[in-house]
Amino acid sequence: MDWEVRRFAEIDSTNRYLLDEARRGAPDGLVAVADHQTAGRGRLGRSWEAPPGSSLLVSVLLRPRLPVERLHLVTAALAVAAAGACGAVSDVRPGIKWPNDLVAGPAGAEAKLAGVLAEAELPALVAGIGVNVAWAPPGATCLGPGVDRDALLDGFLSRLGGLLDAGDWAAVASAHRRLCLTIGRRVRVDLADETFTGTAADVDDDGRLLVDVGACIRTVSAGDVVHLRPVD
Repeated sequence: MDWEVRRFAEIDSTNRYLLDEARRGAPDGLVAVADHQTAGRGRLGRSWEAPPGSSLLVSVLLRPRLPVERLHLVTAALAVAAAGACGAVSDVRPGIKWPNDLVAGPAGAEAKLAGVLAEAELPALVAGIGVNVAWAPPGATCLGPGVDRDALLDGFLSRLGGLLDAGDWAAVASAHRRLCLTIGRRVRVDLADETFTGTAADVDDDGRLLVDVGACIRTVSAGDVVHLRPVD
């Protein structure tokens, strides 16, 4: 993968920028990086806010040759690449909270380190990630103020490019599964029209969460998942 990196001191949203570029026909491999976002977005309509220069804020424009139902694997690749890059430039070894948040900290008390947001402008897919580097909001964690954001970016793009060039989506699914700390945990799943609890049994080869609710295994393609403590 050949990356074209465009840097911004400030922008409303790196995802929004690349979605506009996708509509104009921009090619695979365009990258937007910002020191500060004034309207950063997270999953489920949440905002992403961070002081200028404190986080790695990066989005990539991709045109994957995958059916829509397997596009989860692209964001899984981002999470796997980011986890490896974080471990290479810091002492933090993140895991993945399904679907694609990076978390770190003591087992059972992990805090959010990074989040991934994917948005489609088919056949293009724009996926952004925000990694807390020198600062974290309450309840979250960060890599540490001594971490070089450029080295983190280079490591992330190198790993992501390798995964995409290989095109081995089974390997991506396997790597995502190995890093997924949600598997084996009691979880609450919040969907648009219902909420249920169960035990996260596995993640399938398309990146979907399999939840054992007792009477059956439910397959979750998208939703908000909360790790529950044993006493909950």
